[in-house]
Amino acid sequence: MSPTSPVGALRDWITQRLDPLEDRAPAEGPVESDFGPPSADPAVEPAPLTPAAVLVGLVEREHGYSVLLTRRADTLRRHTGQIAFPGGRRDPGETIWETALRETEEEVGIPRQLVTLGGLSTPYRTGTGFLVTPVVGFIAPEFTVTPNPAEVADVFETPFGFLMDPTNHEEHEREFSGQLRRFYAMTHENRFIWGATAGMLRSLYDRLYGGAVA
Repeated sequence: MSPTSPVGALRDWITQRLDPLEDRAPAEGPVESDFGPPSADPAVEPAPLTPAAVLVGLVEREHGYSVLLTRRADTLRRHTGQIAFPGGRRDPGETIWETALRETEEEVGIPRQLVTLGGLSTPYRTGTGFLVTPVVGFIAPEFTVTPNPAEVADVFETPFGFLMDPTNHEEHEREFSGQLRRFYAMTHENRFIWGATAGMLRSLYDRLYGGAVA
């Protein structure tokens, strides 16, 4: 189904292709990453990963879905100024989707009552030691954004159809800390979406449309 299809039919179609809301350890299933698989050397103890979640919020606009994104505040210690989904680390006792809803409310002021959860996409391992589960939710359009200035510099929407078009998925290579890293990026209206955010969008595209990762 086209990502620009009417939102009602597209919502059902997307939901059917997501993992159900189950409180399980993300590492039990497939994990995506820009950094390649963990070391295969049995003598190397893999570093523990911190569980986290983001909300892939699909806003139900008249012209179709758009994706809610933020630009991180310039005062943050990590990923300063980068484009990201609302999200953060999982607190004790929370389900992974409760984390995504809480963080979205704290960061951009959208109450959880306006979000209808669809399911879970593929977890993503970051180079900073987080295992991030993308939680896909459908957001009713009657919300007012109230960014938390300590965390968020800007809140905006990008068309879902643009992000799910593989011709807009740029492939890049850069060296970080002596390691060559390949990653996806999408550029829309002078906004450069890259790193984990672009990786999770590409993974969602693969899940929905069966595209093979290059």
